[in-house]
Amino acid sequence: MAKSFRCRLVTPTASVFDEAVAYASIPAWDGLFGVLPGRAPILARMGAGELRVDFPDSSKGEGGSRSYFVEGGFVQMAGEQLTVLAERATPAEQLSATDAQKELDALMARSIPDGAKDRQAQVDRLNRDRQCARQKIALARAQKGI
Repeated sequence: MAKSFRCRLVTPTASVFDEAVAYASIPAWDGLFGVLPGRAPILARMGAGELRVDFPDSSKGEGGSRSYFVEGGFVQMAGEQLTVLAERATPAEQLSATDAQKELDALMARSIPDGAKDRQAQVDRLNRDRQCARQKIALARAQKGI
């Protein structure tokens, strides 16, 4: 059995990475799931959260993990290739808990008027954005060891 599989992370604006990985933790819209080499094929809708990839150890002392904050998109495992098509992907080390907190504060201050057109859709979007900001804060703090 293979010890790694190819993983590609792509956004509408860039190919973020394309490397061999040993494991990937995917934030699907309905919860996290893991991918190991040899996994059965799957196509899933992603939510917002931490995408973590673990790299195989090598004779060069490589290995370790890398995390990204991803928002929306789709993921497909076919054969020995995982393709992550994300609406947005930010390396976790580039997240700022302070900036994410400001984003959350602004979102918490917003409200949708009772008579607004498509009010429920706007409320749902606002709640998703708030949850996304909370997840950014958590990931940024985890990266800094807070």
